[in-house]
Amino acid sequence: MGHLSPFLALIVLLGTSVCGECDLGRPRGRILGGYEAPPHLKPYMASLQVDGKHVCGGFLIAEQWVLSAAHCLEDKHGKPFQVLLGAHSLSQPEPHKRLYGVRAEIGHPGSSTETYDDDLLLLQLEEKAILNEHVKILPFQRQDRDVPTGTVCEVAGWGKMSHTGKLPDKLQQVERPVISREVCNRRAHHDNTITEKMMCTDSKKKDTCTGDSGGPLVCNGIAEGVVAAGSRVCGNYKKPGIYTRIPPYVDWIERVMASAN
Repeated sequence: MGHLSPFLALIVLLGTSVCGECDLGRPRGRILGGYEAPPHLKPYMASLQVDGKHVCGGFLIAEQWVLSAAHCLEDKHGKPFQVLLGAHSLSQPEPHKRLYGVRAEIGHPGSSTETYDDDLLLLQLEEKAILNEHVKILPFQRQDRDVPTGTVCEVAGWGKMSHTGKLPDKLQQVERPVISREVCNRRAHHDNTITEKMMCTDSKKKDTCTGDSGGPLVCNGIAEGVVAAGSRVCGNYKKPGIYTRIPPYVDWIERVMASAN
C-alpha cells in the first residue's frame, strides 16, 4: 500500500483546495448569487451612510424623501445619517453622485427591534435632490393587493459580500420570485410571523443580505416592498426573504411628507 500514499496525498491536497473554495456551510451574502447592476439604471437607489460608510439601502420616493427600513436606525449608533444619491460605485467619482444631509428621520411608530412589524423609515433630506438621468424618483404601489405568487421581482443593494467580509463597491442586483404568504408562514420557514403587511421571496442560493436592508423590491417597475432588516440568515432556502409591503403604509407616508413641508 506504500506506493499509493503519494496518490492519496494528492487526493487529500485536491480535496482541501477544492473544498476551501466551496465554503458550503455558510451563505456568502452580498446580494447573494446576484451580479453587478448595469451602472445608473437604478437611479432611485440611495446609500444610507454613517461616517462615510454604507450601512443600509434606501430609495428616492419624492424630491426630498427617501424610504428605508426602521431597523437601520440601530446601525447608526447615535450618529447622523447622510444619503448618497446618483451612485453606482461608492468610492469612485461619478458625474451626478452627491451626498445629502438628513433633516429628519421618522421611523414608523409601530416598528420594534423585537419584530419585523412596520419596518419602515422616512428620511427627509436637507434639500431637494437634484434630479437627472442618474437621480430619479421610484413610483411605489398604492393599490393594496398582493403581488401574484411567482412574479419575478428585482432588488438591488450594496450589501455585504459575506457575513464578515467587505461591502461591494458597486451596486449589485438579483431577481427573485414572490412566494405566497401561506408558504412563507409554514413552520419550517417563518412560522406564522409574516403578516398581511409583509411579503416574501424565494431565497434559495440567491437573496438579499446584511447592508441591503431598506432597499426596494421592484416588481414591474414599481416598488412593492422594502427589504426588512433583522437577523435572518441570507441564502438559507428555509428562511425566505422578508419585505415590508408598501401599500398598507401609503397614508402614513403621505401624512409624514405633508406635515414636514
